[in-house]
Amino acid sequence: MYVTFLGLHNLMRWIVLGIGVWAVVRAYMGWARKSAWTPADRRAGLFLTIAFDLQLLFGLLLYFVFSPLTRAALADFAGAMGSADLRFFALDHALEMLAAVILAHVGSALSRRATDDAARHKRAAIFYTLSLAAVLLAIPWSRPLFPGLG
Repeated sequence: MYVTFLGLHNLMRWIVLGIGVWAVVRAYMGWARKSAWTPADRRAGLFLTIAFDLQLLFGLLLYFVFSPLTRAALADFAGAMGSADLRFFALDHALEMLAAVILAHVGSALSRRATDDAARHKRAAIFYTLSLAAVLLAIPWSRPLFPGLG
């Protein structure tokens, strides 16, 4: 199950990145062009938060159930802080990705609650960009797309 969920988690990162870029581009274009907030703008944020939620679910299952890395780290957390790989997956990756999920949700909520279209686009642009930046910093880029298949 570990390889299956790790593969899903790795594949989902590309979906999150793709939807994140789409949501950020829509938000900046709407902000720059002073466009009306449309249902497509709302859907971009909705799809981003849904993709993040699925990614978070896969990540939590890996973290607490399937991953031998986090299992080892949680068994000796103080010792894990001395290993760069264990620290990355037990602490850095998890916290940075949680921050990214929160930023996307906050951006979605704040953009919905804004009173005018310019504020909606601006809030979405700022928070989705911060969220996407957190993801880009926290992705373990050295990992293969489908681990265990080669």
